[in-house]
Amino acid sequence: MEGLPSTYFTGFLTKSLSFTALSPSAVITPHQNRGSKTLKYISSRNLVICSSRSSSVVTLLDYGAGNVRSVRNAIRYHGFEIQDVRNPKDILNADRLIFPGVGAFASAMDVLIKTGMAEALCTYIKNDRPFLGICLGLQLLFESSEENGPVNGLGLIPGVVGRFNSSNGFRVPHIGWNALQIEKDTEILDDIGDHHVYFVHSYRAMPSDDNKEWVSSTCNYGDDFIASIKRGNVHAVQFHPEKSGDVGLSILRRFLFPKSRGTKKPTQGKASKLAKRVIACLDVRTNDKGDLVVTKGDQYDVREQTKENEVRNLGKPVELAGQYYKFGADEVSFLNITGFRDFPLGDLPMLQVLRHTSENVFVPLTVGGGIRDFTDANGRYYSSLEVASEYFRSGADKISIGSDAVYAAEEYIKTKVKTGKSSIEQISRVYGNQAVVVSIDPRRVYLRSPNDVQFKTVRVTKPGPNGEEYAWYQCTVNGGREGRPIGAYELAKAVEELGAGEILLNCIDCDGQGKGFDIDLIKLISDAVSIPVIASSGAGAVEHFSEVFMKTNASAALAAGIFHRKEVLIQSVKEHLLQAGIEVRI
Repeated sequence: MEGLPSTYFTGFLTKSLSFTALSPSAVITPHQNRGSKTLKYISSRNLVICSSRSSSVVTLLDYGAGNVRSVRNAIRYHGFEIQDVRNPKDILNADRLIFPGVGAFASAMDVLIKTGMAEALCTYIKNDRPFLGICLGLQLLFESSEENGPVNGLGLIPGVVGRFNSSNGFRVPHIGWNALQIEKDTEILDDIGDHHVYFVHSYRAMPSDDNKEWVSSTCNYGDDFIASIKRGNVHAVQFHPEKSGDVGLSILRRFLFPKSRGTKKPTQGKASKLAKRVIACLDVRTNDKGDLVVTKGDQYDVREQTKENEVRNLGKPVELAGQYYKFGADEVSFLNITGFRDFPLGDLPMLQVLRHTSENVFVPLTVGGGIRDFTDANGRYYSSLEVASEYFRSGADKISIGSDAVYAAEEYIKTKVKTGKSSIEQISRVYGNQAVVVSIDPRRVYLRSPNDVQFKTVRVTKPGPNGEEYAWYQCTVNGGREGRPIGAYELAKAVEELGAGEILLNCIDCDGQGKGFDIDLIKLISDAVSIPVIASSGAGAVEHFSEVFMKTNASAALAAGIFHRKEVLIQSVKEHLLQAGIEVRI
């Protein structure tokens, strides 16, 4: 995960080397580590006396630059306690060290050098101590990176970290479940078999003759890049084991219990390349009784067509998310459709949903709803970055921005100036563009001629009610209630330039209809941008998923109501896609 500027870490050096002080919204909540058990430093003279305790402790290098809650939860899932690094000595005295690197290469190196952590890390790794680096935690081991650089790394592994080449048709960031090619005995990868693991990054290191003794696996995305390294007790992975489901948990288990050699052979998957993702979406809101429930709209209307006109209740958010994880959902997306209207950071129930979900759901979590700048009743201003940071700290991996992205795109198209102040720019600058999803809610407007509007049009597959052969897709805000003078095509192009890393493409006309995705719309947008596009709205049968993947360049497909009502099961969707010759994660 890449994205943080060096200026973001200035507070780090003034807060007694407290890594958790770096979180952008630390001033908002004093209890960001509530529920965690931070252990005091154990000196070497006490290691013998406390051996039983120290053997169940993992030292975690977390500098507060992103979501590492899932890493913490995965460590605790295996019965270990966590000691956070506070100074270089904590690294040198660690029994086992995990470094879930997030943010930008240059910023991370700046922090490591200024705090003495870089030297301690090099000493620890050169001494062949148990180490696991994750994502940026792998990249920093190399000589340098081209990200905002060149920038020198720790220099332990020969090679330069460079950006993926998007000119060959591959979408950047590399987001999703991809296959590994195991190069040598890795120990921690023994349970993977032919299963997919989850990647999310824009930069990668390449294998070479100079670093081949380190490379334990590669992954293909345009070219073969380094997916993991191993030498002695030192391991690092480019993917995210804490987001790779049961396979990822097995990787952490083998690192934490290196002497346990299970006799059970891993189940074999069919991973060979980047898989198409199947995403479960949960629209969350309070019902008329004040309970937080999962609901689903019919063309965005979430109330039952009854005398009571109550909010449609399809279950409890945490329970449903847990079920979808077990059923094989590749991601879980929460959309808070009523929250944050007056005080975003005061929406504690939704934050609690994220925290509890992330304890047992080890696939990526996306959350959206009310991500914007605002001023509270007391006149206190909060940036969209602060709102997003609270979500990230609570367990979100990606933030979905809706209405605010429309306004930002309109302004950018009008002025051609990137101010750096929009929610997209603020969040992507700090957390990386792979953490920013823009949710587009367009409505189809039929035309007799493509020259009738200034926006991009398509020749529709099915003519309009009056025989119209063309349409443009008008973007809306405020839950589809207000149309805006911008098309979905223009919006998608603009938000990509502003820093979005993914597009969630809805369609009001298809929402809740069960007649299939709007192929015309999805093809238009997925052909127009080089970032991944998630198809949404309209799925009613397993065939609709294969259709959207075969006829468009969508990277993922999302559904809600058909999963909630068990009309279609996630397993059934994946079985159908496999039979259709489409790569999916098993």
